[in-house]
Parts: sequence; structure tokens; C-alpha cells
Amino acid sequence: MRKLGMLATVLALAACAGNSIETGNAPIVSEQVRLSAGDNSRLRQVGAEILFWSQEQRERNFPAMETLFPGHIVKAGPNVRALPQGAPLALPAADIDAFMARQKVAGLIVLKDGRIALERYGLGFGREGRWTSFSVAKSFTSTLVGAAIRDGHIASVDDPVTRYIPDLAGSGYDGVTVAQLLAMTSGVRWNEDYTDPQSDVARMYATPVPAGTDPTVAYMRTLPRDSAPGTKWVYKTGETNLIGVLVARATGKPLANYLSEKVWRPYGMEQNAFWMIDPSGREVSGCCLSVSLRDYARMGQFALEGGRGVVPDGWFADATAAKAQTGAPGYGYGYQWWTYPEGRFGAQGIFGQSILIDPSQRVVIAMVSAWPKATDRTMSAERAAFQQKLLAAMR
Repeated sequence: MRKLGMLATVLALAACAGNSIETGNAPIVSEQVRLSAGDNSRLRQVGAEILFWSQEQRERNFPAMETLFPGHIVKAGPNVRALPQGAPLALPAADIDAFMARQKVAGLIVLKDGRIALERYGLGFGREGRWTSFSVAKSFTSTLVGAAIRDGHIASVDDPVTRYIPDLAGSGYDGVTVAQLLAMTSGVRWNEDYTDPQSDVARMYATPVPAGTDPTVAYMRTLPRDSAPGTKWVYKTGETNLIGVLVARATGKPLANYLSEKVWRPYGMEQNAFWMIDPSGREVSGCCLSVSLRDYARMGQFALEGGRGVVPDGWFADATAAKAQTGAPGYGYGYQWWTYPEGRFGAQGIFGQSILIDPSQRVVIAMVSAWPKATDRTMSAERAAFQQKLLAAMR
């Protein structure tokens, strides 16, 4: 159930409308999307029901999360990076249509050398729309760590986490490095089972905290040490949320603003993005970006190209190298990126969201979907086989 955890953050979004982010004594203000009607109990109910939405509700709501939840805007700039048409993919249209229908795919795009080899839409979605990311957002958050290092806000991934989040001193995070937080190898005990009401991911925002206190930090500092830092990998959405706290405090900026400044505007994203916020008014850094299909592909292309001028040289090579094994041969976890056989890497989110990057072929495959289930081994295997078919068609 590890990929379900980001949904626990949604349960707390009712409390966040109209808040600003606290960093030290000064609030960080970002442009917000606020709900004009509704109350906390209604929002909590919507958040709790996401896993149980009907197929019709998923297809209607995944491209419209900003109408249900508050958040910050990631502003695009005036100069859009072109995605020229490339050589068409040598794959029968009927095969593509059948796959998209079975997988409830709303958008599929394939870039080869930065050119569009395939772009298809379904479920009433289109180029002008935005679709929610779920945990694909984790890889975006990781990239902001690289940007903060290049900008001098974070000295090194080898620094202790407590240097940037001193509130964690005296907790299980003593001696844990930024790198270990990124790789989810902190050694701090965590239960990501969303079906268990006593799990950490379900309880993380359950207890109110005093005004000005970050709820993520308040909860994470209560967790005990389970193993030595760097020795054990456990998927922890709470730690991605800590990474967001770390970046916001180090830079003095909301993640939405920093993402706009470092990636969205200079790289030429086509549309504004929307990022949900938590009870403190901080972006839910482990989840909940809403992005257009082409901009998901551009983010993959940005990573493929190495993020020149934004992150340190070699950042993506390091971030997308396995720091831990996840239990299946050839599959690992880097700095909030999944690593795959043959040197590939990618971002994943529940209900079928994915970005796959193949550096050897210079290919990016982005897909947004509304799977009938949050996670499904059969559908995951079929998607992987279809991605392999796409890659083979371009050789």
C-alpha cells in the first residue's frame, strides 16, 4: 500500500485555505486558489473518499482538483518551449487505442529527442487541461533540492537534516542526512499502510498543532528510530513532506514560487500548474500537483537533459541512480525517483500516473490515467509492457 500514502495529506486540506507558510517569524506568501464555498467537514469527506470515487468521479475530478481543494499556482512564463513534431511512431493506432481504453488513459505523449512521436488524449481530457500527479510530484520536489544546492541555500546532501529543520533535533532524525531523507533510508520507523487507521500516514495530520507550528515536523519528530540511517529503505510519504519543509525554509520561498522560478518559467512550461497545500499552507510536496500532459513531458525532458543551469552538474545522474533496492531485481529508488532496468528511471503516482525516461534512446513517455484501482499489479505490468513496445518502435 506504499503508494497510497499521499492521500492522507488530502484529509487535512480542509484546514489550509487562506493560510500562509511559516518560516522562522516571517510568512511566505504565494498566489492561492481558494474555495468560495464549503466547510472543513465537506473537504475532509472529499479527501477521504478519493480512494473510493466511482470511475465517473475519477474521470471528472482528476482534471479538476483545484475546484475541490485549495492550493498554490505554479506560474508559467511568456516563452513556451516548443515540442516540434517528430517522426511518427511506427505502432498501429488500433493497438494504442486498445491500450488506452483498457487502462483508462486520459493522455499519452512520447518524446524522442524532444520531438513529439505520439500524442493522444481520451476520457474527455485535452491539451489545455491539467491532471493530478499524485506521487509523481515527489520527483519534482527532489529537483527543487538540486536547485537549492546550486543556489547555495543547501550546502550539500551530506548535511544533517537538523541543520535545516532544527525542530527535529533530539528526535529520530538526529544524524540523518538530506541524502538519506531523499532516498527514504532515514532509519526512522514508519507505517505507510493507508488502510490502517493507526498507521503513521493516516495519523500524520490527525492531531491539531498550535498556530505557527508545521504539522509535518510536529508529527515526524515523534517517530522513533527503527534502524541505522542508510541501512534500510521504507517508502515514507511523510519524509517527502519533510523535504518540502526543508526546501521552503532553506530558500524562504513557497515550493510553487520556487518551482516557477527555477523550472516552469525558464524551461518554458506551457501552462500554470496547481499545487495543493496542507494545513500550514505549505505545498503537499509528496503529492498533488496538477499539470498539463505536455508539461509532464517537458519535466521528463528537463531531467533527461540534466537540468543545465538549474541544478548542479551531475545532479540527475546521481538522483536517478539507485540508492536502495525496492525488492524486485533491477528496480530501485534514488532521490525520489524510481530506477528501472537498462538505466531507465521515472516518476510514479497512483491510479496510473507516470513519467518514464530512457536516457539511452533519449525518450520520454508521460501518461495520465484514471485506473479503476489505486494500484494494480496486472495494470502496472501491462503498462510496463506497453512502454517497452513504444521504446522498441523507436529503435
